[in-house]
Amino acid sequence: MTAQDVMAVSGTEPRNERALRRQARGEQGRLVALSVPALFLVGALVLVPMGWLFWLSIYGSDGFTVENYTRLLHPAYKETLITTFELAFLVTGLCVLLGFPVAYMASQLGPRWASLVMLCVLFPFWTSLLVRTYAWLVLLQRRGVINSWLMDMGLIDTPLKLVHNFTGTTIGMVHIMLPFLVLPLYASMRTIDMDLMKAAANLGASPVRAFWGIYVPQTLSGLGAGVILVFVLSLGFYVTPALLGGGRVMMWAMQIERSMAVYGDWGAASALGVVLLVMTLGILWVLRRLTGASAGSGGH
Repeated sequence: MTAQDVMAVSGTEPRNERALRRQARGEQGRLVALSVPALFLVGALVLVPMGWLFWLSIYGSDGFTVENYTRLLHPAYKETLITTFELAFLVTGLCVLLGFPVAYMASQLGPRWASLVMLCVLFPFWTSLLVRTYAWLVLLQRRGVINSWLMDMGLIDTPLKLVHNFTGTTIGMVHIMLPFLVLPLYASMRTIDMDLMKAAANLGASPVRAFWGIYVPQTLSGLGAGVILVFVLSLGFYVTPALLGGGRVMMWAMQIERSMAVYGDWGAASALGVVLLVMTLGILWVLRRLTGASAGSGGH
């Protein structure tokens, strides 16, 4: 008879198992107790204001109302919503196209050169967002640096319209949002074992097939985190669209500010914020499901 059989017969194992479960429950209870102040702080700073905005959107001077939501069916609001999501999707896609090669290059370099590349990625964070936006305004305006160079080289005859439109807003937002995608993607790429690529090559896979079949699926966690960061921040962006858009590119953040500052209508502004929040959470849920499904299929 083995020692395990003796323990099972004597009943020692169940008692130990029950003791371990009690210990695990005690540790979980202590962790929850330690988390109570943080949860209270999150609730006070996030959930309470969200609930207050929702209340303002459905309760007016005459009581409960849905007027703040019905007015969102006006074509002007729908056009603003479409512009907001078009710009957010476009900026996110361009950041993926530009950020993936940068992160991949940095992950394949040695520590010294990789640090230099990441320093260049982080360098814009050392400058104020407002200063960077005004710098793009100087570069992209009709008599700015870019148009002056192109005209001096004889490539164009008239200045290009690079600012106070959708193009200028996209350029400025991509420059500001790009580090938010590169950083989590680079962290994910640094953890990938490159011996897997060598093993795929030994088994007859071409470099392209090994890259797409082995390497890319392992980057989906970092890529998904970067996409979510860029997309969410782009939806609520205000400064860059307001300056580089010149009032011609109207996003919902600007519409919310106008409703409060110009019209003093907190109910309409709250309804805008609630609808934007709900749509953002829905899209994030879909993206999470897609990235999770892609990661799961890639793992098999």
